[in-house]
Amino acid sequence: MSTPAASLPAPMATAPLESLVADYLRVLANERGASAHTLRAYERELNGFVSYIAKLYGKDQSPKSIEHTHIRAYLGTLYDRGLAKSSAARALAAIRSWFKWLARTGLVEQNAAALVATPRLPKHLPRVPSIEQMNRVVDSVGEDAASWPARDTAILELLYGCGIRNAELTGLNLEDIHWANEAILIRGKGQKQRYVPLGDAAAEALRTYLAERAARLAAAGETKELATPALFLNLRLRGLGKLGGAVGSQARLTTRSVARIVKRIAIRRGLSSDVHPHTLRHAFGTHLLEEGADLRAIQELLGHERLSTTQRYTQLTTAQLEAVYDRTHPRAR
Repeated sequence: MSTPAASLPAPMATAPLESLVADYLRVLANERGASAHTLRAYERELNGFVSYIAKLYGKDQSPKSIEHTHIRAYLGTLYDRGLAKSSAARALAAIRSWFKWLARTGLVEQNAAALVATPRLPKHLPRVPSIEQMNRVVDSVGEDAASWPARDTAILELLYGCGIRNAELTGLNLEDIHWANEAILIRGKGQKQRYVPLGDAAAEALRTYLAERAARLAAAGETKELATPALFLNLRLRGLGKLGGAVGSQARLTTRSVARIVKRIAIRRGLSSDVHPHTLRHAFGTHLLEEGADLRAIQELLGHERLSTTQRYTQLTTAQLEAVYDRTHPRAR
């Protein structure tokens, strides 16, 4: 059970906590280019925390009144509700980030959340299909597993062949394919851009898909006014030419649809049901490392800000080597 935190001191004159959360979310969106998924997650976690503070101590509390003991007590309530350590860790990460911004803007003297230890999480290494399994999946996309085989083959080729994220894939526009340089411009997290090589297999799949894409748009009566820059389109071209729609969103395939496409094809080809688009990204990094690629080169290709993030792939390959050793070496038995 959680232990109650100390009482908060009397509230000080400042903007309401809900307003400060809203201000921070605007900073994340406008200055840091956070994705819609990140914004929803931070909004959920921060509103949950300020609701907890308001319920126990009143709505007019100042962030200066909040101490690390109150944050720790809030995490205790999450455990009491049956949430996993990973959920509590996500909540703490959001609160830390908010307090860091509050400190930088002078609204608090120090980041109280920095004094709260992150819950220790079990290390679950993602299950990565073998090179042979991935080749079988990508090379055998047919009508039995795909509603638009040419498009879905190109999707798999880019996810596995280029190691890009699901959101990066769905955000691609036609102009991002640089055929002359055999590269793709990727807009990653925080609006950071990078180029990734476009391999022969991915380029061939893209050309096949683009021919079908053009034919479908022509059949739908696409005009210059209704043209969409989106590279990957939904099957029925929903939203094409929709008035009031966001620029570039017309008929664009969603991340949720890509996840369904990947899972359906993977299951039909004998892979585990827990395969998702990020599995292909893990496979990209792991297989490059297994074949001798430099870790820093993989970091650049994946768009990781820190090398420590990329180093997870060394854990993957080490775990695989240990499994091979345990199966084959006579002294391991």
